Amino acid sequence: MTELKSDFGGLKGPDIYDVASNALRFLALDAVEQANSGHPGTPMAMAPVIYRLFTRFLRHDPKQPDWPDRDRFVLSGGHASMLLYGALHLNGYDLTLEDLQRFRRYPSRCPGHPERGMTPGVEVTTGPLGQGVANAVGLALAERLAANEFNTDEVAIVDHRTWVLCGDGDMMEGVASEASSLAGHLRLEKLTILYDSNQVTLDGPSSLSLDEEVATRYLAYGFRVLRITDVDDFAQVDAVLTTATQTRGQPTLVIMNSHIGIGSPFHDDHRAHGAALGAEAVLATREQLNWPHPPFVVPEEAYAAWRLDRDSGYTTWEADCERARAAGPDRYREFRRRVIEARLGEGSFDLPHFDTGSSISTRVALGATLRAAAERLPEIVGGAADVESSTETKLAGQVSWPTYAGRDIYFGVREHAMAAITNGIAAHGGFLPFASTFFVFSDYLKPALRLSAIMELPSLFIFTHDSIALGEDGTTHQPVEQLAALRAVPNLVVLRPADANETAASVAFAMRRSQGPTVLVLSRQALPVLAETVGIDSQSLGGHRLHEGGDLTLVATGSEVSLALEAARRLEGKGIHARVVSVPSLELLRARPRSEREELLGAAPRIAIEAASAFGWYEFVDAVVAMHTFGGSGRKDEVLEAFGFTPERVVESIEAILKGDDK
Repeated sequence: MTELKSDFGGLKGPDIYDVASNALRFLALDAVEQANSGHPGTPMAMAPVIYRLFTRFLRHDPKQPDWPDRDRFVLSGGHASMLLYGALHLNGYDLTLEDLQRFRRYPSRCPGHPERGMTPGVEVTTGPLGQGVANAVGLALAERLAANEFNTDEVAIVDHRTWVLCGDGDMMEGVASEASSLAGHLRLEKLTILYDSNQVTLDGPSSLSLDEEVATRYLAYGFRVLRITDVDDFAQVDAVLTTATQTRGQPTLVIMNSHIGIGSPFHDDHRAHGAALGAEAVLATREQLNWPHPPFVVPEEAYAAWRLDRDSGYTTWEADCERARAAGPDRYREFRRRVIEARLGEGSFDLPHFDTGSSISTRVALGATLRAAAERLPEIVGGAADVESSTETKLAGQVSWPTYAGRDIYFGVREHAMAAITNGIAAHGGFLPFASTFFVFSDYLKPALRLSAIMELPSLFIFTHDSIALGEDGTTHQPVEQLAALRAVPNLVVLRPADANETAASVAFAMRRSQGPTVLVLSRQALPVLAETVGIDSQSLGGHRLHEGGDLTLVATGSEVSLALEAARRLEGKGIHARVVSVPSLELLRARPRSEREELLGAAPRIAIEAASAFGWYEFVDAVVAMHTFGGSGRKDEVLEAFGFTPERVVESIEAILKGDDK
């Protein structure tokens, strides 16, 4: 039997009893106990703060959960999900007691960690620690961008705050530090980070791995730092949160000292963090906190405390929108399209013209197309991780305090935070955000990219320097396995265009894709502009023929398409007639009907050519000319020759494959 503490940390029931807080505590405790899985400790500790936040400070409306000018609340420590689910239910959101009783069951509106789109009131999908902090920075930045664009001196129709609750684990994750540093630099005054400093992690006391002074670190970032020494002291909580809302010119960190598992036999004990407490401990907690109600029974006085007759601000906002419409019809029409109706990427834009036979890198073609799109689509905004001049993604003006008037976000060398902040901007609504860096550094931001796919956000990730052809920088900068890794992510479309024309079509596709993120993988080196790609449309991004032949089919992407064409010409001189198919996206190829795929690829032997790992290709082809090691440092031509990606070497590889001599 588990050994139970007898003094409950020295606390007595009346000292910590409050019906509103305890209603939330026991909904969390009961749900975790019924699921026999979950994290009860933080919901028990943070219940008073969340109660005051949701009923006194958060500008929201349970009847209008997607109201554009609502405050955003992010639970970065997503393991404490019952804290959020319980608060949403008690506040009157469309989340029933029956939903709570199915916590961590499948299917359920209350999954183990909050998921955007599954539960009303959940802004972003959280769970991997630190991500929610960075998402919140993106949400707060999007608010400032939209406010600059749509507010006037007469009326503000964008005026909301972002609150994020995090814990010691979030503070240890680098992505939270990266994002907080940028938030301080950008002076995001409407961002408040609520930091639950309970001195406990899953393995034991946080002192096992953490003894830094977080307050000093955040002061250095440019935050205002406030403290709540007793989260059960409503007067203190109210005073500190009021001060946070009044802070100007800098974001706020509120450090809160709480007791994990408060009132339970595991008070201040890491065992309260990540497991059901057990029937005996739950019974003892009910007695200690003077909660006589059976599981999932909420007294009316608790509902009354949570569902106050409080003006959410929604009606006033509707009136402000009417004033804005009358004062500036064109500006308001754009606001309605992008923010209220979420009709992003609408309207046509002229694709740049690229001369057939000329040579241009696909990263340069990307820049020209992106700027052409941005002229017609003001919702496009984004930046790079300190490589803007290399990714060719400069638009128009730096985003900076106090006006936030530009469209170029300088993320600095913070790839992981860049992607998570981009997700926050996309989740906010009103923008089509992009993030860019070298392809090999997609490894640094993969967790955020994966969450973007889970949330089906319209984020665009632009990766340049796509292969060993980048040359002298060598193996550390030459991507080999990254294409295969990203192609394995569900709901992600990866596009590796063959030339400038395919690049332009890929950008147009990405601008109009609303249900999920898109990745563009682009060359550093110049590639010939192919006559065969002129006028390509989005349908062709799932594969199109460039050259006819019946003896075999060569399938390629990116820079290897022109290589495949040259190899086909050389094979013809040997009496072998090869079809050449460009497949910018394997995902779009897979999405085509099987009959279309078979007709496109043909019945002859199929050989793929790609200067990357062969992993994933055998779904479509019989053999692959690919990379089987890392690359090497040298001039582009030297490296391509050494690893078999010249016309002569590719023809040799194809002949060996046809003879069965390939190894």
